Amino acid sequence: MEEKKKKGFSSRQKRVIRDNMVGYAFILPNLIGYAIFIFIPVCFSFVLSVMKWDASQAPMEFVGLANFAQIFKDEIFMKSFWNTIEYALMTVLPTLVLSLLLAVLLNNKLKGIAIFRTAIYFPYIASIVAVGAVWNMLFQPDFGPVNEFLKFIGIANPPRWVVDVNWAMVAISIVSIWKYMGYYMIVYLAALQGISSSLYEAASIDGANGWQKLRYITIPMLTPTTFFVLIMLTIQCFKVFDLVYVMTGGGPGNATKTLVNYIYEKAFTSWQLGPASAGAIILFAVVLVITLVQFAGEKKWSQDLM
Repeated sequence: MEEKKKKGFSSRQKRVIRDNMVGYAFILPNLIGYAIFIFIPVCFSFVLSVMKWDASQAPMEFVGLANFAQIFKDEIFMKSFWNTIEYALMTVLPTLVLSLLLAVLLNNKLKGIAIFRTAIYFPYIASIVAVGAVWNMLFQPDFGPVNEFLKFIGIANPPRWVVDVNWAMVAISIVSIWKYMGYYMIVYLAALQGISSSLYEAASIDGANGWQKLRYITIPMLTPTTFFVLIMLTIQCFKVFDLVYVMTGGGPGNATKTLVNYIYEKAFTSWQLGPASAGAIILFAVVLVITLVQFAGEKKWSQDLM
């Protein structure tokens, strides 16, 4: 009897091991890709942040925290840092609010509603180069459609948008909101369809109007989704690069240069890989702190909404 139990346990163990191996085999390609393209480069960035190296055959030189001291004294780095925060402040909240409103409006079973959902989502999948080029033409200060419309409604001297240091970041934020609100609208739509209709029916019986349903049912029930969207938008804003690179290249006069643009130029234009890596570590730390703060406030936020 004991021998049979041992054999049974042994075969059960083998089956568990076999099942685990099958599972590991499925995730192994992703783990390999993650290790090669993310984990190892990130670790190497930490090493480079305390080294002096220009990617040549010259050996690396350990300089400690000198790279961090160097970029904190760099006016362009500080300008890029505040530009990134400015971009995030102008982009995160409007994108979140517009995405939620669009999701609420398009969460109705109307004829042809899928066409409107697709049209709003389409900018997200459009090429960032094409989006930047088209919007640059729209924002053209002398004969662009945007300024022509503003002149038509009585604004004699409309903004010069991407060629004006005071308006270039606003233009980029407008394009960013337009491009990404469709994606987060889909996220909100998925969450809205998970809310039980019985809650709205009960609220209607109690005499609640549309605003009260939104305030006391929809928004509280969407709290986890809103938290997710807030985190993703914040991270996205702090790592923005391609839209800025296509529309303004960081100009005019560094008015739209962000942290990632600064890191890119340090690494692949000046070949100062040490300061570039130090900037990347600072960016990582800033995003980590913001995310932790948002996580810490999420519970209180949920309780206040409820």
